[in-house]
Amino acid sequence: MSAGAYDKLIFELSSPGREAFSLAGADVPESDVRKILPEKHLRRDAPALPEVSEFDVVRHYSRLSRMNYGVDTHFYPLGSCTMKYNPKLNEDMARLAGFARLHPLAAEAVAQGALQLMHELARDLAEIAGMDAVSLQPAAGAQGELAGVLMIRAYHRSRGEKRTKVLVPDSAHGTNPASTAIAGYEVVEVKSLPNGEVDVDALARTLDTDVAAFMITVPNTLGMFEPRIVEITELCHAKGVQVYMDGANLNAILGITRPGDLGFDVCHFNLHKTFTTPHGGGGPGAGPVGVRAHLEPFLPVPVVTKDGDAYALDWKRPKSIGKLQAFLGNFGMLVRAYTYIRTMGPDGLRSVSDNAILNANYIMKRLEKAYDIAVPGPCMHECVLSARRQKKLGVTATDIAKRLLDLGFYAPSTYFPLIVEEALMIEPTETEAKETLDAFCDAMIQIAREAETNVAVIHDAPVTTPVRRLDQTKAAREPNLRWTPRA
Repeated sequence: MSAGAYDKLIFELSSPGREAFSLAGADVPESDVRKILPEKHLRRDAPALPEVSEFDVVRHYSRLSRMNYGVDTHFYPLGSCTMKYNPKLNEDMARLAGFARLHPLAAEAVAQGALQLMHELARDLAEIAGMDAVSLQPAAGAQGELAGVLMIRAYHRSRGEKRTKVLVPDSAHGTNPASTAIAGYEVVEVKSLPNGEVDVDALARTLDTDVAAFMITVPNTLGMFEPRIVEITELCHAKGVQVYMDGANLNAILGITRPGDLGFDVCHFNLHKTFTTPHGGGGPGAGPVGVRAHLEPFLPVPVVTKDGDAYALDWKRPKSIGKLQAFLGNFGMLVRAYTYIRTMGPDGLRSVSDNAILNANYIMKRLEKAYDIAVPGPCMHECVLSARRQKKLGVTATDIAKRLLDLGFYAPSTYFPLIVEEALMIEPTETEAKETLDAFCDAMIQIAREAETNVAVIHDAPVTTPVRRLDQTKAAREPNLRWTPRA
């Protein structure tokens, strides 16, 4: 097929009468669907689907897959998102017939293995985070946040307290204020100091009896550990305020410290960040949430319990915040995370953080002369650079991201956190080798030199990708998601 086929949609490859399947004729009488379904639910015309062969389908989508960047093919230093390699053993376990083919509404008696896995995974996550109980039900980190905030709200109400505000640092993930607002709270921003730490004095002035919780990410979104975190949790508890840890960056502290030991009351887990389940991509994710004992009565229902050697689902929890979704959690993700934890063991999990921290600090040190460092190091599992120096030469963080594509690398997160001008947030993860890190750093240093000597090559980028630089603003404001055939 010609090179132009790379630009064609599956509809444009369509040829009348071509089929992608060959089936034997039915050996049973055909049913009249009009006698089964009401007329109003039936199509008048056949759907306008492309007519293609199986070969067309396989080749088309195989070509498309090779146009993408992904963790299986490229270094993917997307800060905050933690795009690290997912061991294929996890995939094999998730595809075991006893797990993959189990119906989500199967009776407890025939789902004992699945319930045991869920019970043990919740136990393991609780131990890792220093929590007393964990719900596996949330389908994403943001839903884990919502569940945690709802449990905090239920806790305060059970004590007859009407608290209306939740405090969130200005360096927080965007989902923190969003989850809080959905739960019905007023969001109050707490400023950070120039070094990226929470302004503890400003926090202390804001704490009052109308504050329900303080939400904070540890390490924070600048990749820095909060050195006064125990003081912060103690200040909050003195005012009856619950403390929520956004566990998005838990992969920086595995085996080093635990949220519960730092004084946190609630913590959610992004299984796709720390425990190598795939990112949801708008589909199935997993964001379990852990709580200390005083919040356990409010966990979502049902809760997996164990009595002797038998496992069951406990629905009789009168203080529960209720059910979060149709089923009990995205089970395939839970199998992957369980496999990873059992495979790694305590020492292996500790090495995750050790190597992630080492890799991030190595990158920061190599790039400190070419770019501005957002806050003084050392950092934790990710580092934040600023392209403000390059911007003075006419090269923005976006330009750097586009040029990296031509040099064979996916870009870091750009313009996040929002408190850093021209931010480049780089997370190498623990799975990358020094050779890969050096190649990436060499590319970044090359771009910094080009900003001084050859700006045009940066502004023209990317030139090696299937499409050139897109109008991102127009794409966001005027999305065109429908293909219309040419007249």
